[in-house]
Amino acid sequence: MSNSMFPVKQGSPALAVSLQDASFGYDGRSRVARLTLDIEVGSAVALIGPNGSGKSTLLQGLIGLAELTGGSATVLGAKPALARRQVATLPQADSRSTELPVTLRQVVAMGLYRKLGPLRPLGRGHRRVIDEALERVGLAAFAGRLFGELSGGQQQRGILARALVSDPKLLLLDEPFNGLDRENRDTLLELVRELRAEGRTVIVSTHDLEIAQQACTHALLLSAGHSAEQPGHPASFGPVAEALTLEAVEHAAGRFSRTDDDCADDAERTLALGIAQLELEDHHTDGPR
Repeated sequence: MSNSMFPVKQGSPALAVSLQDASFGYDGRSRVARLTLDIEVGSAVALIGPNGSGKSTLLQGLIGLAELTGGSATVLGAKPALARRQVATLPQADSRSTELPVTLRQVVAMGLYRKLGPLRPLGRGHRRVIDEALERVGLAAFAGRLFGELSGGQQQRGILARALVSDPKLLLLDEPFNGLDRENRDTLLELVRELRAEGRTVIVSTHDLEIAQQACTHALLLSAGHSAEQPGHPASFGPVAEALTLEAVEHAAGRFSRTDDDCADDAERTLALGIAQLELEDHHTDGPR
């Protein structure tokens, strides 16, 4: 695949992320490579791919926590590490907060520490921001509850509230929908739509093609390398309807069979079901053969 598969468009709107033949990894070894693409401000991008394709490494690279092993990367007009104060993240898990005897309100307040410092007391305005974030994720009634006592879905929404209090321009959500029930899933989907409408940029890692179709403007499909030593690489990028083609998704997921018995885990099974849905839609579009 050519490095110029996703060329930079001249005269494009303000960019949240610009990658030019970028590679990211650790200890000098690339985990994801050959990334050339622009993400415009206000976009919501679904980052889709099987395990081992480099989704989490890419997200870490966008905040300077994974090495830029090749090419160039610009985030909000600066090098990734320098843009970190304007970026908020929602990790796959936050065990530190669940193990400590802290309330949901205290966890959300942690999102202000980067700007205030951990020793500076919260003022009235800060407490109002925390209340508004909790209200927004539907957890105002649980503010005084110990974080570890909340359900997994409520914890995810709480961590998102922690991200929102910092008023980020870019949000990186690493598989936030994993294991959520329908209510929590729908709440997060609506929040992604709202954030996009506000002009914030969201990149959400997921195995679920339906999430991309329901809440995102664009999709970036990553394919795993042919062996454990090879980095992941892009299979397609563009508006959701153009990027989520059957051919592109099958290429991204090509390292495993699409049968339930052969899929290695629930994440791959979810992606396989998405392929089956695309096959069904493709059949309906083309008619019987």
